[in-house]
Amino acid sequence: MDNTEFKKNSKHDPDAKFADNERLKGQSNFLRGTIEPDLGDQLTGGFTADNFQLIRFHGMYQQDDRDIRPERAKQKLEPLHNVMLRARMPGGIIKPEQWLAIDKFADDKTSYGSIRLTTRQTFQFHGVLKPHIKGMHQMLDGVGIDSIATAGDVNRNVLCTANPVQSELHQEAYEWAKKISEHLLPKTKAYAEIWLDGEKSETTEEPILGSTYLPRKFKTTVTIPPDNEVDIHANDLNFVAIAEDGKLVGFNVLVGGGLAMTHGDVNTYPRRADDFGFIPAEHTLAIAEHVVSVQRDWGNRSNRKNAKTKYTLDNYGVAAFKAEVEARSGVKFEDSRPFEFTHRGDRIGWVDGIDGKHHLTLFIQSGRILDYPDKTLKTGCRKIAEIHQGDFRMTANQNLIIAGVPADQKDIIEKIAREHGLIDDSHTEQRKNSMACVSFPTCPLAMAEAERYLPTLVEQTEALLAKHDIANDNIILRVVGCPNGCGRAMLAEIGLVGKGPGKYNVYLGGNRQGTRVPKLYLENVSEDVYLAAFDELIGLWAKDRVEGECFGDFVIRKEIVAEVKVSKTDFHA
Repeated sequence: MDNTEFKKNSKHDPDAKFADNERLKGQSNFLRGTIEPDLGDQLTGGFTADNFQLIRFHGMYQQDDRDIRPERAKQKLEPLHNVMLRARMPGGIIKPEQWLAIDKFADDKTSYGSIRLTTRQTFQFHGVLKPHIKGMHQMLDGVGIDSIATAGDVNRNVLCTANPVQSELHQEAYEWAKKISEHLLPKTKAYAEIWLDGEKSETTEEPILGSTYLPRKFKTTVTIPPDNEVDIHANDLNFVAIAEDGKLVGFNVLVGGGLAMTHGDVNTYPRRADDFGFIPAEHTLAIAEHVVSVQRDWGNRSNRKNAKTKYTLDNYGVAAFKAEVEARSGVKFEDSRPFEFTHRGDRIGWVDGIDGKHHLTLFIQSGRILDYPDKTLKTGCRKIAEIHQGDFRMTANQNLIIAGVPADQKDIIEKIAREHGLIDDSHTEQRKNSMACVSFPTCPLAMAEAERYLPTLVEQTEALLAKHDIANDNIILRVVGCPNGCGRAMLAEIGLVGKGPGKYNVYLGGNRQGTRVPKLYLENVSEDVYLAAFDELIGLWAKDRVEGECFGDFVIRKEIVAEVKVSKTDFHA
């Protein structure tokens, strides 16, 4: 890596030893690497070490089926390498014809056959073998979808409030989400050259991201209060819509949220975002660009565990970071405008729009759309897509909205949804407010089960609520297989973070609005231990709570855990 790149604007020591990811990005010829010849090597199902990292910038992670890894090793076979692809879908909006195309590909060319809706408000394919990778990208391109910059050290898929209650305001916010996504994309043509057989061209610069891109992944949202479904405090950059008379006038800009941490490393921690202030809407792209550019230049390129924006803010100070953004953009932040979050769950069921249309939100447990023996979710979604005249909206809570349904289609769409298990009136509020990351068998970082364990954990929690005569109440419950933050457990009222097979750290004290980080309560414990604790705590909550008090507020008021106010100093205290 060329250290001179940092000398002008950077606070990074130009003589420091950079992380190896900086070398491979600098030597990648703007993300091309040797992916193309590597793709043609059929002697292995995987990619070489550098390309293993570089394909992430093209929206893919190399994985393998960990359930069969030991058996393949016994047979002296390499792991069953495949890729997971994450699409770029700003705001989570997808057209029915696009849905039908990805549905067919999932059936024909993936090992698991499923479409998975993610907390990044998009879909993922799992289990795509090497011979099918290029065809996958070409299929997506044919229907107007790509996977550029949905992983790697770049700005990733831009989230936007999906719940279409205020349809006109949602449309304005969505348009900004699309503009931000396009503005911050890598400018290299590597994606088109490698996957779409595009004309070869020479990339000479990345004006926003830099020739070695960002120090670490970067996440952006556009959100409309009072909904916080995107969990703004999980993201580096957030534009909170401020409206007057139902029209968007600008955004409060919140910077520096993030949930990932490393077990045993007290220098890593989840962190809430700081409110920098209000900007008129016309300055949105300039502010987005220069929050990114300051993080590009000031972020830690030596230690990737401390490279996210949240650590840059803590290392140099919020005031200094904000002043640098103002200096580079030429925009002064105004005083923040008042806003309030009241909830972050999706409105399951029908919601009437203001345009005479109707919107149906379907609860999809863990976002996994697949045909099961008792509920043919994937077939149901396909049948709806074949007749639907509006669009689909994937939510950051892993659910699916059938949006823009005219009155004369409501009954037929509901009939299809019920026939295929997409509407199930038996789902409790607890189930609807529980979430998990993918974890085993595909995620290489997984330490414990999450998605496959969630149904059992929900049933156990439902039983405890019923035992204490509060079956209609719920707790925001999230379980993840490792501490990297994908399932946003570090904004839950109860968060389980995988520590090892069957072992979890248990965190308590988040709130319903998603504005508070929970605190460690139990470390490295098994199911019998934490379920006994949940039984006792839920009993106390049922007996001693004040009216309307959520579980997370209760455990803090009763001093069962301390409130986390400033993550850097009190999260590990």
